[in-house]
Amino acid sequence: MDPIEIDRVADPSLDDPVLVEGLPGVGHVGKLAADHLTSEFDSALVRRVYADDFPPQVAVEDGVASLACAEFHAVDADGVDLLVLTGDHQAGSTAGHYRLTDAFLDVAESFGVGRAYALGGLPTGELMDDDDHAVVGAVTDAEMCDDLTAAGVEFRDSEPAGGIVGVSGLLLGLGSRRGLAAACLMGETSGYLVDPKSARAVITALEDLLGFSVALEDLEERAEEMEEVAGRIREMQEANAPVPDDDLRYIG
Repeated sequence: MDPIEIDRVADPSLDDPVLVEGLPGVGHVGKLAADHLTSEFDSALVRRVYADDFPPQVAVEDGVASLACAEFHAVDADGVDLLVLTGDHQAGSTAGHYRLTDAFLDVAESFGVGRAYALGGLPTGELMDDDDHAVVGAVTDAEMCDDLTAAGVEFRDSEPAGGIVGVSGLLLGLGSRRGLAAACLMGETSGYLVDPKSARAVITALEDLLGFSVALEDLEERAEEMEEVAGRIREMQEANAPVPDDDLRYIG
């Protein structure tokens, strides 16, 4: 196997498609959001990207094994064409992140993508009690700030502290060098739990930016489940009791 191999599954014609990236990261926010888009709208798998920098493992479903990969889906979001990148893994090395992001950008260019939104989480380090998860942004061009601000996205001088790592950050950095207009939407999240509420906030901002509407009931149900987990953790913290591993699902 070559270091990176791309399987062409389908070649639909897309009208001014927008790249939306949601790979695993803090709070699983980006992946939850991207997977929600592919499940709620009409979507079709168009590319699989294999790399020797993914973990050496296969996924098994109904006894059938498949090699770890990232996937691109063509999504019709209320007439807005999206090219949604998702998967279960990021690269295991710094060089691998660069190689993979370049490959992802190659795929995006082959479909005529002109804009990109990377979705992720911004860790606060503490459990959040309310539903008001702010979305913090970063862009490749200051001219994009007005549109994001109008969609409720915040820009903070000191955040994200340390920058944006992984594919989400490199899509902006490497994308900018290719002339791609790109932004990162980061939902506030504790950083300790899978966070559907934060994913919901990120999707809401994306809806405003791109002009589509998507049902959120599935995320609402998952948010209620995770709120129960958070409640148990708070009770254990107040009682100075150890938190069971099953209640902690940090994805970093």
